[in-house]
Amino acid sequence: MVDNVRKGAAAPDWQARFEALAAGIEAQLAPGETTLLSFSAEESDFIRFNRALVRQIGRVSQGRLTLRLVAGARQAYSTFTVSGDPHADLDDASAELALLRESLRDASDDPHLLYETAAWQHASRTPGQLPESAALVRLVAACAKGLDFVGFYAGGTIARGFASSHGTRGWYEVANFSFSWSLYDPSGRAIKTGYAGEHWSDEAFASRVAAAAARLPVLGREPRRLAPGRYRAFLAPAALGELFDVVAWSGFSARANASARSILHRLHAGEAAFDPRVGLAESLELGIAPGFNEDGYRRQSVELVRGGQRAGLLTDARSAREYGLAPNGAPAGEYPRSLAMAAGTLAEADVLKALDTGIYVGNLWYVNVSDLMHCRLTGMTRFATFWVERGEIVAPLEAMRFDDSLYGLLGDRLEQIGAHAELLPSDDTWGERATGGKCLPGILTSGFELTL
Repeated sequence: MVDNVRKGAAAPDWQARFEALAAGIEAQLAPGETTLLSFSAEESDFIRFNRALVRQIGRVSQGRLTLRLVAGARQAYSTFTVSGDPHADLDDASAELALLRESLRDASDDPHLLYETAAWQHASRTPGQLPESAALVRLVAACAKGLDFVGFYAGGTIARGFASSHGTRGWYEVANFSFSWSLYDPSGRAIKTGYAGEHWSDEAFASRVAAAAARLPVLGREPRRLAPGRYRAFLAPAALGELFDVVAWSGFSARANASARSILHRLHAGEAAFDPRVGLAESLELGIAPGFNEDGYRRQSVELVRGGQRAGLLTDARSAREYGLAPNGAPAGEYPRSLAMAAGTLAEADVLKALDTGIYVGNLWYVNVSDLMHCRLTGMTRFATFWVERGEIVAPLEAMRFDDSLYGLLGDRLEQIGAHAELLPSDDTWGERATGGKCLPGILTSGFELTL
């Protein structure tokens, strides 16, 4: 099978446009004024599939600029759409600058205002290889022929920029894709699969579809219903990722920890710990998120958990100012954009054998917090959850609620960690395609608690 790909460099030269716009805005500043500009843009293809046929297709080209004006300890900001026409965009920015300047007249001082004043310049570009839309449609039709294939593809070039009137210029640009799909059985159950990255391969996609299709006959079997209790289980990377999505809301935030609102507060206080094999980090080396934040700080990789113990926190500028800490470039919200967990020794081919008898959890339906202070999470299993006996998948499981603590799953009940950490880029497209994601292995636990 021959790949049909296009390079992601066909997007507009957003960097040149952004830098010209920044220079035009900075030329209008009055003495004592500072501007901080944050830019986001994309040129993306979106395709929805139903029964392996195109249901919706389109391309989005958009850009947004957030203009922050600072005078003394006062600040105001505005976000607006840019058209790509340099003259029209500068006119719009000039009008916004005048409105912000007027609003600062009555603004009170911001006691937690802090931003980077040192000048630096940094640019990162990953061009990637993406499928042509027409070729992708043909490929899906061929690989999913005869299957009830429902999926969503998003791919293209994403850009992020930062500029300040102190001379800072930051740029991040990547061409990537995410494709998630489900294969449905006549029973209504489904197997969900995904493929994401920067370099598309027809063969890799076809292999994933075929692997999911091979498990479809299992879905047609009588589903197993389990009594509430604790069961031996393997949580695949996607399932573990859904747990971390919720833990990351507050778990690694300096502000949440300082105010005792972090779901991992007991870990940070030394009252709880994970297994010594657990290591977590905000890893900028993954290259899936910009290396700078909206306050103009260069981002750093931050070790979060070392040897199962707290190692660090994510601290943005406002938290640093309020709590007397040092900022480490964390974006607003202080949740990880590039969370990485250290892999272990359990080979993917040996997962079912190591599990022996228990539950294989491919992904989860949703996850919420049930007990903040004990890091307990609740949610539902979904279709890709199977009952395994003597290393063989024998039946699908009915959807069940779970309620368990991450301290247990990654603590005294952790048996093995997968040898392969899977890159799970964010597939969020709310408003715009997101950057960031996670790189996680699966875990084998001696007990996963089902409640009803």
